[in-house]
Amino acid sequence: MVLLGTIANAGAIIIGGIAGSIFRKGISKRFNNIITSGLGLFTLGLGITFAIGSQNAMIVIFSLVIGSIIGEWIDIEKRMNDLGNYVQDKLNSKEGNLSKGFVTASLLYCVGTMSIMGPLRSGLLNDHNILLTKSVLDGVTSVVFASTLGMGVVLSFLPVLLYQGSLTLLASYVAPYLSEAVIIEMTAVGGILLVGMGINILEIKRLKVGNMLPAIFLPIILMLFM
Repeated sequence: MVLLGTIANAGAIIIGGIAGSIFRKGISKRFNNIITSGLGLFTLGLGITFAIGSQNAMIVIFSLVIGSIIGEWIDIEKRMNDLGNYVQDKLNSKEGNLSKGFVTASLLYCVGTMSIMGPLRSGLLNDHNILLTKSVLDGVTSVVFASTLGMGVVLSFLPVLLYQGSLTLLASYVAPYLSEAVIIEMTAVGGILLVGMGINILEIKRLKVGNMLPAIFLPIILMLFM
């Protein structure tokens, strides 16, 4: 089932949000930190597993270099942050906690490397590991958010379902037109970005992984010349 990962992600947000709203107190920071550390290590390991599958290191290197330059030029992360800040500013001046919880959680769950790489891998290879990992992360986060922002956090499952579901279906549609070699190198590039995500989650070093996102799609073009 190609949408399994997205459905699991939406379900985790609903369950976590309801739990947080009922108990009105998040899990302690101590347990939140250890869970996040474990998921960070898993993300790191998953990324390494994907990355070592590459059969053409030059494609991966060129994709990362060129993609990072493009992303840095556009400054994807800054634009995503500016969008979030703009929405939050408007929200704080006009709306209550229900809308605030909805928008805050929606931005967090829909903006990020895993929310793009996960659906792509689900659609291209029917592999839901990234989205299942993201489901656990989002589920824990929704407990914490809902305990302070209320039921609005639960409603954020809708944009997650629509956004990630659309990306997954699009990827599954184009998959037959991509060669196995292209998909392997896209997976390898995505794996390296997952390693970067793991480093960010573990707070080892802050990497601008969002600005590297264009690299995922460059093997489609570069493989035409190699």
